[in-house]
Amino acid sequence: MIMNLSSQKKLAARLLKCGRSRVWLNPARMGDIKDAITANDIRRLIKDGVIKALPKKGISSYRRKKMMKQLKKGRRKGSGTRKGKLRTRLPKKKVWIQRIRALRNELQKLRKDNSIAKKTYRNMYLKAKSGLFRSRSHMLTYMEKHDLVKKSEEKSKE
Repeated sequence: MIMNLSSQKKLAARLLKCGRSRVWLNPARMGDIKDAITANDIRRLIKDGVIKALPKKGISSYRRKKMMKQLKKGRRKGSGTRKGKLRTRLPKKKVWIQRIRALRNELQKLRKDNSIAKKTYRNMYLKAKSGLFRSRSHMLTYMEKHDLVKKSEEKSKE
């Protein structure tokens, strides 16, 4: 025998502060539930345990937590996972630090070998600092183009 208990369910949901789908009605006490038409009647049935709120169905975060633990260890970072270029995954500051260190080391090496004058060194240092050069090779081509690097024959004469 199917009974329409939608109004009782609606009242119970309001009193239990949950959705209608979470309201559980005891199948053995359907007669009592059918007779309950006021909020007080429903409250009494809730107190007696005839009507209950079912537990919430949650979404498990176990898999996500497991994956994050693996990422912390350095796993799951291979080429199949990556999207975008290497520069996309590196912070801009880190890229800048790598580039400026390479440029400054090259300038120091050139100054130590007397390939460039101190004045040229300072000038190129400031140009590098301002972000003029993309890479070491770019800086070296610039220096050759503007005749700022002494050739090996010129160095031997000095």
